[in-house]
Amino acid sequence: MTVQHLVGETFHGRKGAVDNRFRYGVDYLLIDPDNPGPLPRLFSRNRRNLLQLSDADHGGAPGRGRGTAWVREVLAAHGLPGADRILLLGQPRVLGHVFNPVSFWLCHDATGALRVAIAEVSNTFGDRHSYLCHNDDLSPITRTDHIKARKIFHVSPFQPVEGQYTFRFDIRPDRVGVWIDYETAKGGLYATLTGTLQPLTNRGILRACLRRPFGSRRVLALIHWQALKLFLKGAKYRTRIAPPAEEVSR
Repeated sequence: MTVQHLVGETFHGRKGAVDNRFRYGVDYLLIDPDNPGPLPRLFSRNRRNLLQLSDADHGGAPGRGRGTAWVREVLAAHGLPGADRILLLGQPRVLGHVFNPVSFWLCHDATGALRVAIAEVSNTFGDRHSYLCHNDDLSPITRTDHIKARKIFHVSPFQPVEGQYTFRFDIRPDRVGVWIDYETAKGGLYATLTGTLQPLTNRGILRACLRRPFGSRRVLALIHWQALKLFLKGAKYRTRIAPPAEEVSR
């Protein structure tokens, strides 16, 4: 497998009394960190480049990640079968900077079926928590499966730390779809990540940087812009709650 470039789109739609919604283009990479295959000159693993993906950014605490070794430890700690192949769907560093609101570890069995996904969620306060997603009987995860997890991590200051996530995954060779439906008693949020996959090339990297310059700095700017809009609309602001002691939950 070569590194795949997800030319995608994210949508967020708020539920409840204060309406807010937006849709932005995004660039993600789908990579086998253990066997990434040939790399374009403008992309590197664990060293600086125009685009880079570093193990320290994924799999554990921000800046102290351990990549697929962490994923295998999580699977073992939760009594789950080991993965024959682990893929990472996440945003790369651009000129040395990265912020992933959510990235996904995708754990496949020997037949190529997706059995477990780990949603690695980060907030703008520098905290991270991961949600373990799988069917109760560990059957392959398909587009029609609805996988639930209790929210225990502070993400947006305009949403409470309560309620439930429902995840859906549709991972294909040519496209990706991830849907997250967050529900509370008085509202919630619906978020999606969808797009097509194509091999990562130098030309694709340059096009992405021209189309969406500044990478994750742009992501952070858009997050704060939407936060300002919510504040002006009168959404209730909630102070940060310290992250849970456990690193992964379901």
